[in-house]
Amino acid sequence: MQWNSVGEFFAMGGYAVYVWGSFAVCLVAMVLEPLLVCRRQRRILASLRRERLAEALETGSDEIQENR
Repeated sequence: MQWNSVGEFFAMGGYAVYVWGSFAVCLVAMVLEPLLVCRRQRRILASLRRERLAEALETGSDEIQENR
């Protein structure tokens, strides 16, 4: 496809809403995915630390400080 102006390029032959909308959705997904993965990882690690602490407190173990 060849465009004669910048306006024609951004109009994408009448399909601009679909083309640029697709780019926008893809960009949002690519930005959010790593952020959400990091957030989930932090929550899982915090949960595992709480479980380990609870186990150590139940058994009366001195491992609480060792494994941090």
